[in-house]
Amino acid sequence: MTLPITIGDLRHRVVIERAVRTDDGAGGATSIWQPVADVYAAIWTRGSDEGFALDRVAGRATHDVWMRFRADVTPDMRITFGTRVFDIRGAIDPDDRGRWLRCPVEERDL
Repeated sequence: MTLPITIGDLRHRVVIERAVRTDDGAGGATSIWQPVADVYAAIWTRGSDEGFALDRVAGRATHDVWMRFRADVTPDMRITFGTRVFDIRGAIDPDDRGRWLRCPVEERDL
């Protein structure tokens, strides 16, 4: 199987983050995003659209983020690249060989 990715495509330094809940002292909890790893990745746009959300126009773009395989990436995490935030929708090993990881992601509120 020939994959559409090469090591030279990994030119974006991104941060993988995980949500951590902490008590707020008043019986509730606050979520903060904690870095898991800094990795090099390829970010490829798949599509975009816009719609109405909360009485305003909201943009949404979908991408594929490719990186070297990591077993610890899950859909409840996110990826940041500078000020851009990508919600991870999946973590796929496309050839089941533990070489590459493809993460379909969604970037919202553009």
